[in-house]
Amino acid sequence: MRPNTNAPQHKPTEGVLFVGIDLGTSHAAVASSNGVRATVDSIVAYPRDLISRKALGKDKLFGADAWRNKHSCDVYRPMEKGAVKYRDLDTSLNRDAGRTQAAIRDLLEHVVTLAKPRKDDLIYGVIGAPAQASIHSQKTLIEASRGLLDCVMICSEPFAVAYGLQFLADTLVIDIGAGTTDLCRMHGSLPAPDDQITVSAAGDAVDRKLFELLKATYPEAAFTVNMIKQIKERHAALSRVDEPVIVTLPVKGVPHEFDITEQLHAAVESIVPEIASELHNLIADYDPEFQASMRNHVLLAGGGSQIIGLDRAIEAKLNEMGGGKVTRVNEPVYAGANGALHLAQDIPAEFWQEIAAEAAAN
Repeated sequence: MRPNTNAPQHKPTEGVLFVGIDLGTSHAAVASSNGVRATVDSIVAYPRDLISRKALGKDKLFGADAWRNKHSCDVYRPMEKGAVKYRDLDTSLNRDAGRTQAAIRDLLEHVVTLAKPRKDDLIYGVIGAPAQASIHSQKTLIEASRGLLDCVMICSEPFAVAYGLQFLADTLVIDIGAGTTDLCRMHGSLPAPDDQITVSAAGDAVDRKLFELLKATYPEAAFTVNMIKQIKERHAALSRVDEPVIVTLPVKGVPHEFDITEQLHAAVESIVPEIASELHNLIADYDPEFQASMRNHVLLAGGGSQIIGLDRAIEAKLNEMGGGKVTRVNEPVYAGANGALHLAQDIPAEFWQEIAAEAAAN
């Protein structure tokens, strides 16, 4: 966990709003101590010129509102981890580095606003970051939070999930996001770097695979990456093989129906081998006395965990490597934000001050 460098000198017992934030590639979620929970697509858009600004009546748009107006705006996916993969597939996302930094802050500000803080609240927050997020990335998040949060800490997203559910010992967490899948080994204390693995087998990889399969199978159909993403989120499943997936796509401007059952199944299944293999690696170099217990406590979280049958597919692959029991979390959208909130509330006042003093000295 990494503290901020601009925390206040005291932490009062009243007048503090605690927030847990999961800034994901695809969706951002916040859970706060006032009972508010909210989520938004991690998309920020800025009107492209005076005409678009006048038509939209806003300087910034977020989430679905941003996507609806992408043709009159510069659109940013600021938490994107799959830029290289998408560069040749969809040109609707602008990737100017400086503007992306600004978009991260604007997205974080919007998410904090969704928590509905009072004007006089001090806001103490924990933000979930990818398991192997670089020091630079963590500093970027801390810098973006300056002036928005009075005190902030960064923790790994899978750790936040495990903490919120109180699965703190002999547990493996799989957090399948859009850009990456984070794997974390929990053993009763804060996970070390070698307890965590980040892989690219995630939602964006499924979208890319499905895009390529459909282009090869139905070259006459026209579609974008965003359309593929929406189709995946609506229809993806590994267990309902008896239900064909029929979608409507345009061909030279005329709607046509296409059966994409086989391609969708193959795209989703394509991420299973890498995830299972890295899970096995985390098990293999763990204390052999506790490997069996860890195999039987695998938590599947993140947006990707909502794909029906994915838990069973990963479990089946693990069984080829010695066995395993995979359980989906009940609230995949908010599991990370809930855990980050619990952590924020559990941190003693003196610990907040210790890490603030340490950060200020560096």
